[in-house]
Amino acid sequence: MLQHSAFKITTYMQSMTCLLSQNVVFSEASGLLKELLNITLSAKQCQRVSQWYGNQIDPIITANQIDFIPQLSPPRKEDTCYVMMDGCMLYTRDDGWKENKLARVFYDRENINIQKNRNEIVNTVYVSHLGGIDKFLPKLERHTALIKIPKVFIADGAKWIWNWVEDNYPGSVQILDYYHAVEKLEAFAKIQFSDQIKRKEWMTIQKELLMKDRVEDVIRNIRKTRSINTSAKESKIKVIRYYVEHEDRMQYKTFRDRGLLIGSGPMEAAHRNVTQQRMKLSGQKWSIKGANAIANLRCYQKSNKWSIVNDLVKIAA
Repeated sequence: MLQHSAFKITTYMQSMTCLLSQNVVFSEASGLLKELLNITLSAKQCQRVSQWYGNQIDPIITANQIDFIPQLSPPRKEDTCYVMMDGCMLYTRDDGWKENKLARVFYDRENINIQKNRNEIVNTVYVSHLGGIDKFLPKLERHTALIKIPKVFIADGAKWIWNWVEDNYPGSVQILDYYHAVEKLEAFAKIQFSDQIKRKEWMTIQKELLMKDRVEDVIRNIRKTRSINTSAKESKIKVIRYYVEHEDRMQYKTFRDRGLLIGSGPMEAAHRNVTQQRMKLSGQKWSIKGANAIANLRCYQKSNKWSIVNDLVKIAA
C-alpha cells in the first residue's frame, strides 16, 4: 500500500492539484483552485502534492508493485510502431543545464492528415527522464516491450540509442533522423564554403543524393573537398565518420518508398508540447526530483492517460 504525508485535502482535490500543477506554475495552480473552486491551497502545497504523486507514479523509483504504465491500444496486424527519442536541456539547481530525455511511441495509423501539408499524431505514449540512460531506458523498455509488432526507431546519432536498439530489438528498422544528418553536413559546409551561393549549391546536390540512397556519393564528395583550414579539416573528418557509421540508417529513398517517416518532427513537437511549455519558462530552476515528478505527470496527461493518476490517488488515500 502506498504511504504519503497527510495531505489535508480530499482525493479529488489531490487529483485536481496534480492536474493543474503539471499544466501551469505552482502559484498559478494555487490561484486557479481559489478562483474556480474557492479552495485555498498555497503554491508550496501544490508543489508538494504534485511532486509526491509525480515521483510515486514513476515505475523506476516507486517501491510498490502496482503497474502504472500507460499503454497504446492493442496493435493491429498491419500496424507499425514508431519509437522516437531525443533530449532537451533543463536548468537544475545543483547541476546547471542537464539533459531531459524524452521518447514518443505511436502507431503509424495514428499519424493523421488533418489539412494540406499538416499531419497530427492523435494517440501517443510519452516517456521522460531527467538523468542517465540507466533509468531512462528501463522506463522506455517497459512500454516498448509490451508492443509485439515491428518497430521503427528514429533518432539522432547518439551511440547509446543505437546500441540499445541493436541489443534489444534486432531486425527492427533503424533510421537516422534526416534533419540531423543534414545539420551535420551544413556544419561542415559553413566552415568549408565562405561563399554562400557556392555553399547552397553544394548542399542542394548533397541533399538530393541523400534522398536517392546515394550516401556513398555524398561521402565521396566530402572527401574530394580540399580543407581550407584546420577547422574545416576537423569538421570534415567528423562528418565523414558520422556518415560512414550511420550509412545503413540513411537509406531515405528506401524508407520513404516503404511509406516510413524519416524525420523527427514529431519528436521536436513533443519537446515543445510535453516539456518546454511547462518546464522551460523564464527563471525556472528545477531539482532533479521535482523535474522528474512534473515531467512524469505531463507525460501521463499528454498521453491521455490521466485516469491512471486518478487511480493512484485513490489507492494512496
